[in-house]
Amino acid sequence: MKALVTGATGLVGRGLVPRLPGVHVLSRDPQRAASTLGTETRAFAWNTNSPAPTEAFEDRDIVFHLAGEPIAAKRWTPAQKQRIRASRCEGTRHLVETMLALDRPPATLVSASGIGIYGDRADEALDESSEPGDGFLADICRGWEREAMRAATAGIRVVCMRIGIVLSPRGGALERMLPPFRLGLGGPMGDGRHYMSWIDLDDLIGLLLHVAEHDVAGPVNAVAPNPVTNRDFARTLAHVLSRPAWLAAPRWALRMALGELSDAVLTSQRVAPTVALASGYSFTRPHLETALRHCVERPG
Repeated sequence: MKALVTGATGLVGRGLVPRLPGVHVLSRDPQRAASTLGTETRAFAWNTNSPAPTEAFEDRDIVFHLAGEPIAAKRWTPAQKQRIRASRCEGTRHLVETMLALDRPPATLVSASGIGIYGDRADEALDESSEPGDGFLADICRGWEREAMRAATAGIRVVCMRIGIVLSPRGGALERMLPPFRLGLGGPMGDGRHYMSWIDLDDLIGLLLHVAEHDVAGPVNAVAPNPVTNRDFARTLAHVLSRPAWLAAPRWALRMALGELSDAVLTSQRVAPTVALASGYSFTRPHLETALRHCVERPG
């Protein structure tokens, strides 16, 4: 597999790149990317607000498009929301336009998306056939996938990975949750009844490689087969750490601390990986406690 990766220095990219020998990457800082990712990596400069360099696609048969402004790194000011939108929708548009202009484009595009496309759906069971929902993230994901799917007009196989909450101690939501939970200061958010659809980082990497090598196209829910409520998530994490989970964060406090971002934190999405399972993917860590223990006991 001769791959090109965007977003290679992010949490998912850092896990994926070592599995791809001779990989090409697109990065805003190619020198730092090459230093971070190793000597076998060939890095090319790219800002998502401009066309991608065509030389990066030389002899590539697949593109893993993972680039995007982090969703939860900052409060959702109007400027930050525009950065989130532009990095995903406009960045994907520029990437696909470059691919469409090539004489021999890569055969496959695996593009990140998110389960945010479903919006807030309470305890409704959701799979890839479910209609998109409403809200800022749902709108972003619709545009993101729409731009990626344009590559299919040239016969490129397109897979849109609707990624859930990625569990890793090295980044993402769990990294931020671990310090208070280790101090015994963790607990549910809001009333704790909203569903969390999660995936262990190793399974996400495995699923990315799986869809690359199997005849899968369109949306794929990148989540474990056992979503849990936020209350159960808090209890399980506290149990793994041998700590209590008594300090709930009320909705009003989250709103004060996070602003509009709190809406995403409290969104309920009960998502099933129907396409992944039907295509033969076998999850390494399908249950939350096993995944959390792996993260806590093997932090490196």
